[in-house]
Amino acid sequence: MQSEIVFLCLFFRFKDNRKDDIWLVDFYAPWCGHCKKLEPIWNEVGLEMKSIGSPVKVGKMDATSYSSIASEFGVRGYPTIKLLKGDLAYNYRGPRTKDDIIEFAHRVSGALIRPLPSQQMFEHVQKRHRVFFVYIGGESPLKEKYIDAASELIVYTYFFSASEEVVPEYVTLKEMPAVLVFKDETYFVYDEYEDGDLSSWINRERFQNYLTVDGFLLYELGDTGNKHICNSPSLFIQEVARDYRDQFHRDFQFGHMDGNDYINTLLMDELKVPTVVVLNTSNQQYFLLDRQIKNAEDMVQFINNILDGTVEAQGGDSILQRLKRIVFDAKSTVVSIFKSSPLMGCFLFGLPLGVISIMCYGIYTADTDGGYIEERYEVSKSEIESQEPTEESKEQEPRSGVTLVPTVQGPKDVLEKKKD
Repeated sequence: MQSEIVFLCLFFRFKDNRKDDIWLVDFYAPWCGHCKKLEPIWNEVGLEMKSIGSPVKVGKMDATSYSSIASEFGVRGYPTIKLLKGDLAYNYRGPRTKDDIIEFAHRVSGALIRPLPSQQMFEHVQKRHRVFFVYIGGESPLKEKYIDAASELIVYTYFFSASEEVVPEYVTLKEMPAVLVFKDETYFVYDEYEDGDLSSWINRERFQNYLTVDGFLLYELGDTGNKHICNSPSLFIQEVARDYRDQFHRDFQFGHMDGNDYINTLLMDELKVPTVVVLNTSNQQYFLLDRQIKNAEDMVQFINNILDGTVEAQGGDSILQRLKRIVFDAKSTVVSIFKSSPLMGCFLFGLPLGVISIMCYGIYTADTDGGYIEERYEVSKSEIESQEPTEESKEQEPRSGVTLVPTVQGPKDVLEKKKD
């Protein structure tokens, strides 16, 4: 009881004073398996944040006990990690590892746009971050758009500002102000006419040009609207990604995926590796190789054929495809259970089938007995009705004056015999 009182006191203190501090909160449910898996990692996060003197306070809240607070922050699943900063709440959508969570906390808890006052600071940022964005110039409408984009996408990447003198000498700018992304040991400049909306451009460019793709990253890439190529690095993809970036980067994200388990589930097929799959995440369609790839030029031709529509698309997100995916997932789950633990599989599926079989047998035998009784009743009734004319003939005997010997038994006798 004492621990519960302390917890409630801390809860009310958090509710009243949370806007005065920065909180990193894990909203969990006691019965959630993923929450239990996160718990030791979360404890490590709290210890390290405290040891380095971070201003971010780390806590956790049972969302089932305090559902009103969870609803206030839009918690719909467990676990949900949020950084609360003033009136703002930032969702964490990255891998649930200690380093990634701490990196998220440092990035979001700091300034939205971080200034780079010197070349030394710029070089330090380049060494530390694989991808980051820089606004160069003074006050302008472009800077306002940059701030708006940063407030939305700070959960994914870093945003900086600098003067033209701080930028490395190899950077060439045609006009000012400008927004640049530094990645893959080079830089790219935002062009409003070619790249469209600034926020959408940043959302596409926040990834490196060539990635190691997993299921989580593939889900994130879906927000960009690009198509994604998952393959073995030996199939010239890295060369195409590097040498043809200007031609394809607006429509494609290049990378490779280790193994084929995830992609098999997505495509509902067994793919041999290495191979090339082009996935359109906007509609779940995919494209498979229709030719032999001998060099990078063959790969470029294949990609161009996808863009001009001459390569047939497969899959999709139609109702039929969704039903097929449900059946495939169920089949895969059953097979995996039997492969990992045959005895457990027999118990899980054999016991319900046995119960259902017994119930069906009981229903069938009950129906059969009822049908027999009903049939017997119908036959008896028909026999009774067949005797009615005989009774009428008996009533007419005295009138004719002829004595007849009865040869047909009365209905009563028939019923008595059947009863015997």
